[in-house]
Amino acid sequence: MINKPEKEQNKKGDRTKKEQKQAIQSYIIYNRTPKEDTMDLKATLTFDKLPKTLDEMKALPGDVATLKDPYAVTALCVLAYDVYHTDPDASIEMIKFLRGPREFSAYDAQFTKDRFPKDSAQSEYLMRSYFEGATPDNSYTPAQPLTIKLYENPYSRDQFDEGYLKVFLRSGGADTERYITLRTKASTGEWFVWNESGLLVGIKTAKANDPWA
Repeated sequence: MINKPEKEQNKKGDRTKKEQKQAIQSYIIYNRTPKEDTMDLKATLTFDKLPKTLDEMKALPGDVATLKDPYAVTALCVLAYDVYHTDPDASIEMIKFLRGPREFSAYDAQFTKDRFPKDSAQSEYLMRSYFEGATPDNSYTPAQPLTIKLYENPYSRDQFDEGYLKVFLRSGGADTERYITLRTKASTGEWFVWNESGLLVGIKTAKANDPWA
């Protein structure tokens, strides 16, 4: 066995610790949660009345439903899924509109159905949690007028040149922000929902429905 001088061994040990520290720091930076980043408020949308059908969604005032504004499309996605617990067919029609060329497959239909079970109170208030003022303490009752705020973080535009954008929302029932990935159609300038699965993750139980509250 070759014994290296103690001084040389220490140097090697120091380098190893430094490399490990750098690796840990890189991991933390790469895997940081949205809450640890600076969230930049990009848009605030308010609604006097929520649409219950695709026609009502298209009739919203201004350019909200033109699909040219990615923040508006994100808010509309919340509104579309909010309809599911009362009218799944109408909800899916709205979702298909917001997806554009992206297919709503049989898998997507089952996935959505699983997220909104009929016997779950959370099916009713999951989407409401994205409105300002809705918290577990007040059974996710939004403040009036109904308001949704949309954010970006430093990673939202990592694939912007390829046509993708991540828009974040805050839920009153979650500790970290949720995001939707949108994709633009270059020929029309429209934005469509590309991945909204994070929007459908469960939230904290409303206190009124929590036996342990």
